[in-house]
Amino acid sequence: MKKTYITSMPDHIGAFLKASECFSSLNINITRVSYNKAVDSHTLFIDAEGTEKQLQKADLELEKIGYLGNSDDNKSNIVLLEFRLKDVPGSVTDILKLISEFNFNISYISSQENGTDFQYFKMGLYVDDSDRISSFLTQAEKLCKVRVIDYNHSKNVYDNSIFYNTYVLGLSQMMGLSADANQELLINVNLAMQTLDEKGLSPYRTFDSISKFVELLSVSKGENFMPRISTHKIADNTEIVLIEPPCGSNTMIIKSNGDYLFVDSGYACYQKEMIDIFKKIIPEFNTIKKKILITHADVDHCGLLPIFDEVIAGEKTAKCLEKEYNGLDGYREENSLHKPYINICKILTEYKPVNPEKIIKPWKSQETYDKPLTQIGFYNFGELSFEVYEGKGGHLPGEIILIDYSNRIAITGDVYINTHGLTSQQEKYNKYAPILMTSVDTDPKLCLEERNAILQRLGVGKWQIFGAHGFKKDYSVNL
Repeated sequence: MKKTYITSMPDHIGAFLKASECFSSLNINITRVSYNKAVDSHTLFIDAEGTEKQLQKADLELEKIGYLGNSDDNKSNIVLLEFRLKDVPGSVTDILKLISEFNFNISYISSQENGTDFQYFKMGLYVDDSDRISSFLTQAEKLCKVRVIDYNHSKNVYDNSIFYNTYVLGLSQMMGLSADANQELLINVNLAMQTLDEKGLSPYRTFDSISKFVELLSVSKGENFMPRISTHKIADNTEIVLIEPPCGSNTMIIKSNGDYLFVDSGYACYQKEMIDIFKKIIPEFNTIKKKILITHADVDHCGLLPIFDEVIAGEKTAKCLEKEYNGLDGYREENSLHKPYINICKILTEYKPVNPEKIIKPWKSQETYDKPLTQIGFYNFGELSFEVYEGKGGHLPGEIILIDYSNRIAITGDVYINTHGLTSQQEKYNKYAPILMTSVDTDPKLCLEERNAILQRLGVGKWQIFGAHGFKKDYSVNL
């Protein structure tokens, strides 16, 4: 079995040798090491492989030599913080009082007006106890937004020895994560950092975008979760309710002849908010059989799957979901460069894979496709009769598109979306989400071919296209 150790080592010659000898003596193989003194002078990430008994023994030995948790040998460090303060008299006073309460000495101060309603106040604090700075950050977050300055801004002057912990703490606090999730997040943030470092890229833009992405997720929770909801007449006894969350994919509720079918779902972190909306739209929600069809296996389309009784999916999508349930990598994570970012997204949004026993696979996929879209079957629901197409994987392997030629509607997932029909919040989300989703499309050129193929299949008349982000698209085909 494998385990990731987050070790806290003294900053002196031979420190890693001591840890390596510990593993070697237990016949444990080290499979990955990540250490960057410019980021953190003490934290070393070690992936080790051995038996459960060997790894348990390593836990004890590393704890004995003080390499797990905070080491007493750690020296006092300067942590450079940025406070986002309202540009009003006295705003900095509360922060200074808090600093005084924690008895931190200030080593650096910088601030200036920027023409907005806020000032970004930078301060360097002498810190000799990471627990105290964590407590300080918890209190400071109640007063204003706080972040640890990216290491590239400070590595020549500051020894920011708790970068990982403080950065992850900020993300965790915004999303209300558990201690276990916090630990997993810490490991994957380091993997992302190592990936960027090995490619010779500065992590500033990536880590700043992740922070902004999380801020968008967190500020849209609870009472602030205000999706755009619209109802669209399709046939005599059929309508579609379109729910557009500020972050994540749309959810459609198709009501036809008194029965309900959901299409796609948003992030798991909005489960309570979405269920409240479902109950308002469907008063009998608690008693009906809950069926959902998913267009593809991205995390922002599958977050609520565990609350449904039946999940309808293409064969490839079902395979991806089954792999995730069994602890294996999904399609996005199969690319090692993308893996840490997808894992970060799953942790932050509290994603849990659905039990494969709930999955229904009405259509079989082909091994290979020679066209952008290939018909793989049909799906009937109430008054609707869909032809089901599978794409070649331009957005994600297993993606499906549903077209009802009689009622002139198309359900396209992320292959075709109405980019001109986004709310301002959706536009902000779409700006930062690709950082964590690594790319909107797996193969952008192929996805464009698939989008064109969808439009080419729409016959003469007025069509309603329901994509997975943004408002419904009205589309006319003339002779």
